[in-house]
Amino acid sequence: MRIQLENLKKCFGDKTAVDIQNFTINDGEIIGLVGNNGAGKTTLFRLMLDLLKADEGNVKMFPNKQQAENEDIPSEINPSVSEDWKMLTGAYIDNSFLIDFLTAEEYFEFIGKVSGLSKEQTEERLKDFEHFMNGEVLGQKKYIRDFSAGNKQKVGIIAALLNRPQLVVLDEPFNFLDPSSQNQLKRLITEFNQSTGATVLISSHNLQHTVEISTHVALLEHGVIINDFDNTDGKAEEKLEEYFNI
Repeated sequence: MRIQLENLKKCFGDKTAVDIQNFTINDGEIIGLVGNNGAGKTTLFRLMLDLLKADEGNVKMFPNKQQAENEDIPSEINPSVSEDWKMLTGAYIDNSFLIDFLTAEEYFEFIGKVSGLSKEQTEERLKDFEHFMNGEVLGQKKYIRDFSAGNKQKVGIIAALLNRPQLVVLDEPFNFLDPSSQNQLKRLITEFNQSTGATVLISSHNLQHTVEISTHVALLEHGVIINDFDNTDGKAEEKLEEYFNI
């Protein structure tokens, strides 16, 4: 999915959280969004997901043409006036996305059902995440609210990928995960992108993980994208280290 941000602005009182004049995310890219605390990363994601209303401007989405034809989706979607994008999008921002009074099995079955998957199809797709779950998510006989922070994170990420969306939005997905799970997640995201052609947006404070998986890295400062680095062969790492004084 290709995404176009046009004159997008969001203020909270006197503070400008997001101010992006024009920015294009091309179909099939993995975009790493980086910046210091308060740079506007989460606010930008919430605007793109229509969880916040922009003060000005808009977000336009252009689904993959072939997939859109198969699913009877318009060739251009404005999330502020259409719900069609929801069929093509998987996102996890924080644990408020979870229905935590369900077990993991119940939650995945619910996500599968609203995505048009049968229980059997959902169970089959969950096999792709067995290594990532590491035996700590399914079969636990407890509610999601009683999971560790890391396992809640895994549930949210898996749910975002379950319907194989055209657009994936993950805010700080490496948070709460142990080093082994972080490495598994990097492989999972990369393989998902390669196998589905999905556009993936990730925000992260972990520059190493971001550089390793992103095709482009956008640097956000005070709500403005001040640079967009091509990350072919990890070329963005040196420039990011210079910016963050590493």
